[in-house]
Amino acid sequence: MLNRVGKYELKSLLGSGASGSVYLGVDTFSKTEVAVKVINPEVFREPEFGEVLRAQFLNEASLAGKLNHPHIVAILDAVVTEDAGHIAMEYVPGGNLSKFTSAENLMPVEDAIQVGFKCCGALDYAFREGIVHRDIKPANIMVVEGTEVKIADFGAAYLHRKADSSQTANIGTPMYMSPEQISGEPLTHHSDMYCLGVALYELLTGRKPFDADTLEALVQKVMHQDPAPPTSVRPELPKEIDRVVLRALGKKPEQRYATWAEFAAELSNLMKLVLPPDAIPDSEKYVVLKRVDMLSILSDAEIWELVAAGRWTRVGAKQQIIRENDPGKSFFFLARGQVRVTRHGRLLNTIDERECFGEMAYIRGGELPRHATVESVTDVLLAEFEPEPLARMSIGAQYCLMRALVRNLVDRLEMANTRLTR
Repeated sequence: MLNRVGKYELKSLLGSGASGSVYLGVDTFSKTEVAVKVINPEVFREPEFGEVLRAQFLNEASLAGKLNHPHIVAILDAVVTEDAGHIAMEYVPGGNLSKFTSAENLMPVEDAIQVGFKCCGALDYAFREGIVHRDIKPANIMVVEGTEVKIADFGAAYLHRKADSSQTANIGTPMYMSPEQISGEPLTHHSDMYCLGVALYELLTGRKPFDADTLEALVQKVMHQDPAPPTSVRPELPKEIDRVVLRALGKKPEQRYATWAEFAAELSNLMKLVLPPDAIPDSEKYVVLKRVDMLSILSDAEIWELVAAGRWTRVGAKQQIIRENDPGKSFFFLARGQVRVTRHGRLLNTIDERECFGEMAYIRGGELPRHATVESVTDVLLAEFEPEPLARMSIGAQYCLMRALVRNLVDRLEMANTRLTR
């Protein structure tokens, strides 16, 4: 086994294939763990496929430092020479989703749907960056923990902004490829949508939608045969899953969802059918934050940071959330429902969903007495944000959040002044 490549000390072998090996490594400068993909030098010299494999390796290497999304494996560094090369990537310790594709070891239905939801956002981001992945499958979706996943292996990616005829090579994994990818037609986000539909089908049922003994027979099925509904394979699944997954598997791009956002919304809606009413899935948290006008300045990655930083709860009607004069340093986001604000028993304001309250304590810093009491009028969904988790977010996310909170506070003060002058 190799001991070192570039600035990376190689600790153990994580996996290997025909074109190279992936090692657990340590960056000797930063001391952080990384995954290092090392190309087999013989691959570049292989007369038939050497150029194609070299192009794939260069493809992935070209994305170093360019993809910043919480559900995409970060490509940190890349070095490619005439006869060798390595790519350093973010290390994801939980393996990949292929271990959950057998009927004997399926993940919970709600977890599979959450994985699909998060992949929608990642692939939407990639497509807006000019990238079609072309090889979405469970083996290329890495597990951080639970339903926290990261899409990996952009070697087969089609880069719209890269004028290179070698990209037209028909590459991918046949059983996950869309009909238009098999036919060699121009690809859009709809091709990755089909691939993700296949992966979801497999995670939900333990079977692929199409299987065959020969490649020719498999291609014929993909091109011309409709897949069996997931509930025909696993009857305990909610019937609505059939409609959502089979639409993603439409033979023609226009039969699938028009956008990734539409597909993600459908997956989010499915969560209501598979979770108890008091559960709060990540998809619901993301959707409500994404719809808030004052948070529109946050990027997709920053919204996910905010999802993780909050303490999310459901609170029944007529429950006290904040009591005046009690010390506090956090602020609250009202995702759903309505609350009322009183001081000395006098009504000051009512606050509707998608608004914040208590932000003055957070902006001023330190633990200070609350100026008012806040009580739920209806059942509400709340996120409470403490300074410590927020301080662990990226500097960009903290700046955008503070800017949004101050702007929201100014708007509220202007509204109060208008009321006083009437």
